[in-house]
Amino acid sequence: ASSHNSTDAPLVTTDLDPYNRNRYCKWPCKCPKNAPVCPHGVSLLTDGCDCCKACAKQVGETCNERDTCDYHKGLYCDYSADKPRYEKGVCAYVMGTGCEYKGVIYRNGQSFQPNCKYRCLCVNGAIGCVSLCTESLPPRVWCQSPKRVKIPGQCCEKWICEESRKPRKTNPRHAPEDVSLTTNDFWHKNCITQTTPWSPCSKTCGRGISQRITNDNPGCVMEKESRLCNLRPCEVDITKHFRPGKKCLNIYREPEFQNFTISGCVSKKAYWPKYCGVCTDERCCIPYKSKTIEVEFECPNGSVFFWKYMWINACFCNLSCRNPNDIFADLEQYYEVNEIVN
Repeated sequence: ASSHNSTDAPLVTTDLDPYNRNRYCKWPCKCPKNAPVCPHGVSLLTDGCDCCKACAKQVGETCNERDTCDYHKGLYCDYSADKPRYEKGVCAYVMGTGCEYKGVIYRNGQSFQPNCKYRCLCVNGAIGCVSLCTESLPPRVWCQSPKRVKIPGQCCEKWICEESRKPRKTNPRHAPEDVSLTTNDFWHKNCITQTTPWSPCSKTCGRGISQRITNDNPGCVMEKESRLCNLRPCEVDITKHFRPGKKCLNIYREPEFQNFTISGCVSKKAYWPKYCGVCTDERCCIPYKSKTIEVEFECPNGSVFFWKYMWINACFCNLSCRNPNDIFADLEQYYEVNEIVN
């Protein structure tokens, strides 16, 4: 039996009472106005008290009911060395599947840097990576043909523009001003249309998004445009349509016309689109001729809207493909795919 005074005395822990544990959680919660900034690769989590945001503890660091381990890296708080109190533990790895990359075995939760461009993490057999090169976007607004080049002595490539900035055409000083033109009309007449190529489709199968930057609008303002794209259906085994003895099919078509759907809305027209095929060898099939069409969709509530859609005219299969086992391929941005667009 124990008794308490009317005053709230702090809880005293002694070695004579091993089961009287310290209380790290206090309610109501009192959190700082701004969340802490964690070091690179350390998760920002809600603490074990379900109160405040805190930087997760890493392997070998002390943990408790409030200071939790980084479970994103497969860590847990091991209290086995603190018997019988089980008050303080040490962050350790949960037993899980390791990862293999280029002949090197990494344990579950281990962080590694295979090269100067990426830092990776092994999580139960899967490898996730983040880019260490922060400058990943090409020059915009004035550059139509950006190019990424290797700088001697530096790890990350740099974007350059080989084209010189084109001056706008202006009227001669002695030319009379046409007062019938509005400001917008005058600006548009002196606007040099600049449009970047469409980016590759965001998905290798199924519906994705492709984007470009253009000033082809009444205000001559650089804007980002998006269009839907579908390189090939995910649910169809295209290899069954190979001709005998062939290892590739560059173009695949559905057996009949179909309507496009998006978010429950259906295209007013039926279409018979072309898709890029697949290969069973090391080649890949990508579009090399395409155009942009506008598809009108009608929703169940009667509303109508338009979406730009990538219409594939031709595809080709070649050996200049990204290595399918390259885990960094999807982190890069590619602008080399030339397309014929409307």
